[in-house]
Amino acid sequence: MKLAEAESTMQKTVEATQRAFNTIRTGRANASLLDKVLVDYYGSPTPLKSVANISTPDASTILIQPYERNTLNIIEKAISLSDVGLTPSNDGTVIRLNIPPLTSDRRKEFVKMAAKYAEEGRVAIRNIRRDALDSIRKQEKASEISKDESKDQQDSLQKLTNEYIAKIDASLAEKEKDITTV
Repeated sequence: MKLAEAESTMQKTVEATQRAFNTIRTGRANASLLDKVLVDYYGSPTPLKSVANISTPDASTILIQPYERNTLNIIEKAISLSDVGLTPSNDGTVIRLNIPPLTSDRRKEFVKMAAKYAEEGRVAIRNIRRDALDSIRKQEKASEISKDESKDQQDSLQKLTNEYIAKIDASLAEKEKDITTV
């Protein structure tokens, strides 16, 4: 694994962690809360955003307008069964999700969930570092690169690792602030 390849993979890990953060409620309506919801659309699990238009008309409401009217009940069922924690309200043409204000206990739960996602991201980055280090050491052992080049690449890899872990930590701090701000 080359340094550029490791950096690219680390960047993707940071983006995936950010997407995971986006699925955590902050007390404000956000369409990305429904990113993990899958709808049983003609027998296959399909992301909700592929079968409906999702909008946020105000800070406490998510509006879901299906592209096909006959999917309303299927979408409502998928949201009810998901771990979103919101109760859908179906008026026959659209589904509304009202975002209740978060209690302090619920906020603490969401902060813990965000910390868990951040730790998963940090572990993934450290695993990428480990794989890249193994690759560098194999190259050194096979005399493809010198000891000095190996040391330089290992140092660069550690700097990259620190940089991307810092990005995850910054995203976590921002998400915690969003969750705890009333």
